[in-house]
Amino acid sequence: QVQLVESGGGLVQAGGSLRLSCAAKGTTFNTYVMGWFRQAPGKEREFVAAISWNGGTTVYSDSVKGRFTLSRGIPKNMVYLQMNSLTPEDTAVYHCAADLGAGIPRMVSSEYDYWGQGTQVTVSS
Repeated sequence: QVQLVESGGGLVQAGGSLRLSCAAKGTTFNTYVMGWFRQAPGKEREFVAAISWNGGTTVYSDSVKGRFTLSRGIPKNMVYLQMNSLTPEDTAVYHCAADLGAGIPRMVSSEYDYWGQGTQVTVSS
């Protein structure tokens, strides 16, 4: 059974940092694009960042570029989202996702095949 399990969410003050982790289990994710999306209450799911299978290419949304860093661990079934300079606008449930069909990171949620349950990130002002 394929599983994506996120961890690392929590409550932080504005300007603070959090590091989210995603562990992919149940199959070999070494060749898959991994991405992060977030969804705030009353809003559509939003692309955050994605990384190629070998970690060589990363893509970020404009809203997080320069503040968030996505990396791939060893083994490559782990991904990490380092979030710095957090603002209340970053408050959302963050979901990890795996895209089996692409060699390059994609920003459209419908392209992703597996999803985690999500981890809550709350940034207080």
